[in-house]
Amino acid sequence: MKIGLFIPCYVDAVYPEVGVATYKLLKHLGLDVTYPEKQTCCGQPMANAGFEKQAIPLAEKLEEKFKGFDYIVAPSVSCTAFIKLNYSRLLNHECETAKKCMDVVEFLHDVVKVDRRLGTFPHKVSLHNSCHGVRELGLSSPSEHHEAKFNKIKDLLRLVDGIDVVEPERPDECCGFGGMFSVEETAVSAQMGIDKVERHMQTGAEYITGPDCSCLMHMAGVAKKQGKKIQFKHVVEILAAGL
Repeated sequence: MKIGLFIPCYVDAVYPEVGVATYKLLKHLGLDVTYPEKQTCCGQPMANAGFEKQAIPLAEKLEEKFKGFDYIVAPSVSCTAFIKLNYSRLLNHECETAKKCMDVVEFLHDVVKVDRRLGTFPHKVSLHNSCHGVRELGLSSPSEHHEAKFNKIKDLLRLVDGIDVVEPERPDECCGFGGMFSVEETAVSAQMGIDKVERHMQTGAEYITGPDCSCLMHMAGVAKKQGKKIQFKHVVEILAAGL
């Protein structure tokens, strides 16, 4: 299968190491992965801000750029969810990208079905379940549903040697980022972030990890401002550690 690697703009600009780790991990698993050059933003920021028409040209470009791939894989639950749930509506036709785009956790767990040992990360890690991942991509079971518990992120992390994975109280409660929400409701967003970081720290973890850099960025900013001594890593960086 041919995989097109989509690296969202904020990952490319702020956390390029996450893009590198994603490519490294996919190649390590023997997959045929290509990074199409001159790819751009998926359009999520514009649409979230209420300017959907400005997102349409970006959706059209991404649709064209990733033509011919069997899967489009991205280390971002929010961008993946935006593409999967909105592109066909925005472009007013069935979109290949909407059908083929997957978050890297979802792809590794559901398609590749990774079952061999991966890297090494001898640390206690608190798992952050981002809202888009829980309630739009189904990476874990939402606490408000009365159903059997599952967590695809945790399943993958169990393949890493030396890791101790824990979860905070209220494991799928929002960290307060929410894209435009953090801009329009700054005080509420900041307090939600403070509460979330504190719950993660109560686990005694050395690191907080999750499937979306935007949530990690928000919590890292809160932790730095509060003087909290805890580190942050995207889940794919941990899966690729030591390979």
